[in-house]
Amino acid sequence: MTDSAPHGFAVRVYYEDTDLAGIVYYANYLKFIERARSEWVRDLGIDQRAMKAGGVVFAVRRVVADYLSPAVYDDELLVETHLTGLTPARMVVEQNVLRGNDLLFEAEVTIVVLNAAGRPIRMPADVRRALEI
Repeated sequence: MTDSAPHGFAVRVYYEDTDLAGIVYYANYLKFIERARSEWVRDLGIDQRAMKAGGVVFAVRRVVADYLSPAVYDDELLVETHLTGLTPARMVVEQNVLRGNDLLFEAEVTIVVLNAAGRPIRMPADVRRALEI
């Protein structure tokens, strides 16, 4: 489970991603890692639309982030996502944003599952099985 290779997701930096200083605006790293997590769970065979239709959704509970070096317009970045923890009620993923071999941003993201009322619940068995691979 936690020994698998990280999932990779490519991102190019566009003008809209940068601030007045010409570097990626800090909040946009959260968008980059969100997109990467969505692709990761899709690649694991988890259908988030079906989850929602069944009354459950993923929700970010906690993000711990470190901004290490700036990305700029037209950079080609890679977001790596790696599962580091899984319990019946939550998963923890490590996500790194790299430009080549340079680590620019790293985050630890805790994700829970909520029911239709917005209350935390145990992870559905099929979702947990997909994550355990």
